[in-house]
Amino acid sequence: MSPWLEPWRSPSAEAVREIFYAQEVQSLTPEQRERWWAAALGEIGVDYDFPTINITGARRAVTR
Repeated sequence: MSPWLEPWRSPSAEAVREIFYAQEVQSLTPEQRERWWAAALGEIGVDYDFPTINITGARRAVTR
């Protein structure tokens, strides 16, 4: 059976965007923001495994 025949069970992109761009998150430290995102996503049934997700910048700082 094709997985495409199953109904979508994940949250919508709009629901996830609301979590990542929530106004109350903007003033938090990066660590607090991660914990807030993990809790908010957990409330809607998404396992947010932040230690394995690369959320840092794509480029490393170059020191000379």
